[in-house]
Amino acid sequence: MGKEIERKFLINQQKWDSLIKPAGKQFRQGYLLTDKDKTVRVRATETKGFLTIKGQTIGATRLEYEYEIPLSEAVELLDHFSQSELSKTRYEIVFEDKIWEVDVFSGRNEGLIVAEIELESETETFSLPDWVSHEVTEEEKYYNSNLTLSPYKDWI
Repeated sequence: MGKEIERKFLINQQKWDSLIKPAGKQFRQGYLLTDKDKTVRVRATETKGFLTIKGQTIGATRLEYEYEIPLSEAVELLDHFSQSELSKTRYEIVFEDKIWEVDVFSGRNEGLIVAEIELESETETFSLPDWVSHEVTEEEKYYNSNLTLSPYKDWI
């Protein structure tokens, strides 16, 4: 069974801007299905495509199944079947032996920066980088699927 344990945090913009970062990866992702119990997502990067099925989030945990698909098929699914979509640049930052995935959103979510860390258990301890502002793990408005339906620009 696939399981994802992930915590989300907002970023301090000023500290993020001054951080030396690796090159980011462009993501285009859309949702074939979005409801409170599950999502079906298609993602296209610059070189690969992915189909991801996620279950309902309870705490910081949910079922997740992700499959690589040809990039051309991912783009076709996005173009013809996506109900809602977003774009972002993802940066992978290593801090104290943990990988932080930092998403800088564009389009109608421009201005929003969210960092995610995947854990082995909900009780796993880790240190926060100084560029992390505060946790939003349980705030559903920050779920990517919800950002496609109610973008950041509509509620700031």
